[in-house]
Amino acid sequence: MAYLTKLPSRLHHTAYVTRDLEVTRYFYEEVIGLPLVATWCEADELFGAERVYCHLFFGLGDGGALAFFKFAKQEDQDLFGPAMPATPFHHIALNVDQETQRAIEQRLAAAGYKEPQTFVLEHGYCRSVYVTDPNGLILEFTLDHPQADEIKRVRRAAAHSELKRWVGGDHKSNNSYR
Repeated sequence: MAYLTKLPSRLHHTAYVTRDLEVTRYFYEEVIGLPLVATWCEADELFGAERVYCHLFFGLGDGGALAFFKFAKQEDQDLFGPAMPATPFHHIALNVDQETQRAIEQRLAAAGYKEPQTFVLEHGYCRSVYVTDPNGLILEFTLDHPQADEIKRVRRAAAHSELKRWVGGDHKSNNSYR
């Protein structure tokens, strides 16, 4: 297998279309606590038409961002902004430390978020707090297990063989950390 000589250094941003910029700003900045680090108001020739949009960026600790678009014209909004799938298997996971995870849980509770809008899963190899944002996007705030480096080493060493085993029909769990 030929891998890249140098892997990408970080996620620059991930982008979604929002229904309401201010509601999205309030959720990410006021409830979650991510700073709004850039607002780009743009008009570009894209896909055969001029598209006018606003693009918000909420900062992450490594310099990456979560980004959200809102189009000025409803037809562009409809074209580029399909609804988020209502499934927990389509989400963004962000790594946090214990203090940050606790603070996010407290902020969510103070803002009135409760099940099913937010829930916790103990995966064994990590503890995850999930919340659904105002756009229907599910966020996961993940606290790694104290032995995360060793767990990652073990999983990486067996990644190909475990995939082959599972695809071959052996669906036995390999999560011994729960």
